[in-house]
Amino acid sequence: MDLTLKILIVGWIFVLLWVPFIIYTNKKTHPAALFVLFGAEMWERFSYYGMRALLTLYMAKVLFVDLGQQIADTKALAIYGSYTSMVYLFPVIGGLVADRIFGFRKTILFGGILMMLGHFTLALEDSLLPGSLAVFFLALALIIVGNAYFKPNISSFLGEFYEKNDPRKDGAFTIFYMGVNIGAFLSTLTCGYVGEKINWHYGFGLAGIGMGLGLVTFMILGPKLFGKKGLKPAAEAAIEKIASLPSVPFVYIASILFVPVCALLLNYGDIMATALIAISLGILGYLIWYGFQAKSKGEEGKIEGQRIWVVAVLFVFHAVFWALFEQAGGSLTLFTDRNVDRVIFGNEIPASIFQSLNPLYIMLLAPVFSWMWLKLNKKDKEPSTPMKFVLGLTQLGLGFGIVVLGATLFGANGMVPVVFIFVMYLLHTTGELSLSPVGLSMITKLAPGKIVGFVMGAWFLSIALANKIAGEIGRLTANEDIPADASITETLAVYTSTYLNWGVFVVLGAAFILLLLVPTLKKWMNGIH
Repeated sequence: MDLTLKILIVGWIFVLLWVPFIIYTNKKTHPAALFVLFGAEMWERFSYYGMRALLTLYMAKVLFVDLGQQIADTKALAIYGSYTSMVYLFPVIGGLVADRIFGFRKTILFGGILMMLGHFTLALEDSLLPGSLAVFFLALALIIVGNAYFKPNISSFLGEFYEKNDPRKDGAFTIFYMGVNIGAFLSTLTCGYVGEKINWHYGFGLAGIGMGLGLVTFMILGPKLFGKKGLKPAAEAAIEKIASLPSVPFVYIASILFVPVCALLLNYGDIMATALIAISLGILGYLIWYGFQAKSKGEEGKIEGQRIWVVAVLFVFHAVFWALFEQAGGSLTLFTDRNVDRVIFGNEIPASIFQSLNPLYIMLLAPVFSWMWLKLNKKDKEPSTPMKFVLGLTQLGLGFGIVVLGATLFGANGMVPVVFIFVMYLLHTTGELSLSPVGLSMITKLAPGKIVGFVMGAWFLSIALANKIAGEIGRLTANEDIPADASITETLAVYTSTYLNWGVFVVLGAAFILLLLVPTLKKWMNGIH
């Protein structure tokens, strides 16, 4: 039996045992609604990450293959950057729709249906109009708009089942986050295997089936357990004041009309980049200005202003981290496909499968990190939030350093031993665990209550900006000056140079700068750990 298929089977057996264990050991502690939302989110993430595992490879090896490798890579990585940045840019709108018009449940269902349609459009592209960019961009746009409604609201809906200071809440979101990573783990194994080994469009179709299962879970099991929660919006529908149409039909119509706009933006990466940079600079400027304004209002205002400045500073380093981390779905997948010796025990493992390492490591290591922070906290040695960001950036830089080292020592024939990829993803994951979970917690602690929603939106904007930058960095690995028939030794040199300059020097340089700022940032936090 093919080793990749064996890995796939073992992965599914592990999850089929692990998920019932998680539910059984927590069913007396948490409301049953948690496990419905856990299942819905798991299958939604299965769809998203399953498609993402194939996306860059499909564009470079199928959709744009006639353009030559370098141009194909450049276009694929630019579109990937625009796509992932819009995925993180628009959820703030979906949150507003849930709050003011639909309520959580209707918004989640609407988003899920749009995403499922997007995945199935990708799956049917070859049958509808083979190689059609219009159909391809339409599919991605449906997923982007659907994600805007689904992503922010399913986690917010979970919070409805717990009181504000319920001590079970952190544990509930930990279980929920595990669903994210179980879905990502299974999908990269399954859709990656089917897409690369059997048929690209079958892989995309599996992603659509995953989204469908998430919707079925939510629609069939949810109503009995949700009660009346999530049926009504939290606020009056402000849209009715500016639209002659009733608010609900208006949202449906506006969403459908926005799909072709997203499709158009996917093909105009420069416009997206300019818009994201302008919005980010504007928001950073506002946060800094807000801090100065608050400082003029006495001692309490001074504390509030300094805490906002901490958010503004870490916004920049947060974007740096994700801009390099998100090479995983872009240039690192192409690098793994072309310049990594993926033969293990006589079997060549598809490049997309290696994206499953990150969620696997998270499932295994998240409890270790949780235990470690608690232990250090009891000894009064837990690092501060800014210091955890330094640790996250450092581990990310070391991960790229491992790849550069492997290429330098063992890449004489243009191929890097696969063990270096395993170690790189391990370091990137420990970096993520050091930085990502504390970021959202930090916002809730440092942002003033009256603008906490805005500041949280700004924090997600840093990820949107990072994903667009990730696409631009990825394009550096697709140097168009290299001839189309370049050898693997020549392509390895380009990857190594890019990862050394950006993944090692820039990231570790950013970590060093942040390390120098840690004492000041700790002071500005004014007692918040």
